[in-house]
Amino acid sequence: MNHGANGDLKIFAGRSSEVLTERMCAHLKMDMGASHTVVFPDGELLVKLEEDVRGRDCYVVISTCAPVNDNLMELLTFVDCLRRASAARVTVVTPYFGYARQDRKDEGRVPITAKLVANLITAAGADRVLAVDLHAAQIQGFFDLPVDHLSATPVFLDYFNTVRKELGDLCLVSPDVGNVKVSEGMANLLGGDLAIINKRRLSGSTVVTGNLIGSVEGKTVLMFDDMISTAGTVVEAAKLVMNRGAKQVIAAATHGVLVGPALERLSSDLISKVVVTNTIPQGDRVGPLKGKLVELCVSKLLGEAINRIHNNQSVSALFQKNAGTKR
Repeated sequence: MNHGANGDLKIFAGRSSEVLTERMCAHLKMDMGASHTVVFPDGELLVKLEEDVRGRDCYVVISTCAPVNDNLMELLTFVDCLRRASAARVTVVTPYFGYARQDRKDEGRVPITAKLVANLITAAGADRVLAVDLHAAQIQGFFDLPVDHLSATPVFLDYFNTVRKELGDLCLVSPDVGNVKVSEGMANLLGGDLAIINKRRLSGSTVVTGNLIGSVEGKTVLMFDDMISTAGTVVEAAKLVMNRGAKQVIAAATHGVLVGPALERLSSDLISKVVVTNTIPQGDRVGPLKGKLVELCVSKLLGEAINRIHNNQSVSALFQKNAGTKR
């Protein structure tokens, strides 16, 4: 890719996504945009661009993971900064979109914060959004902007196809009913059976697992979800399938949120491997999972999507190997 084709393309990184953005830029054979974020003693942020963006096609990559509100404020400030520096187009790239679980009123007197965040990004001056595996597909409709919703399925497929022989007799288990479509898609793509667990959620951190529909006896169980947060769902599901005679359990999720008791829960013998992507940087905090955690990289997927958007090509062509999205 020559510099001429991408001469007016600029990709900037927020603090949460610097490593991922560097890899995206390496894939596109270009330098990352120069900027820095200053945090003042009172906690306020200042984003400063260190190069000219006037008339350019600009992308800012920030996962709004923990600390969620700091990263979200940095994202909004970054968009405003690019807009005021006369960028021709500003695309927000959120590999992980925080507040996505607050996507509906499931009881009285609660907000729909996912919609509020979409409004904030729009009000800040973004022109379009690029996201990976939103918690619910309908969040795309919360934005009054074009949204390119990527699936990390191709990244997982590449990995699991390389270790497919070791997995042996495979069963894709959906840890909840909302994820059946994704699990069914992966079962078809990897060649495995499908089983479903119906779970009941008692609160934000407590899940009671119900029945297993299907057989897992003697099989390697692969559980897919869009995120692993406290790991309550996946560990309860692992207990259930191991009790039903599963050989081993592999937990896979696009977003390794891994908060609270997650690391301790996942380090138990119930789960043999945890596979996540680097939409959320793990850094040094995953000590207890050493040797068990596999981190896949989404930089080529995102880099290719940016390249296609920049050159006005189809992004949906990236969805050929796709297991669908959670509903």
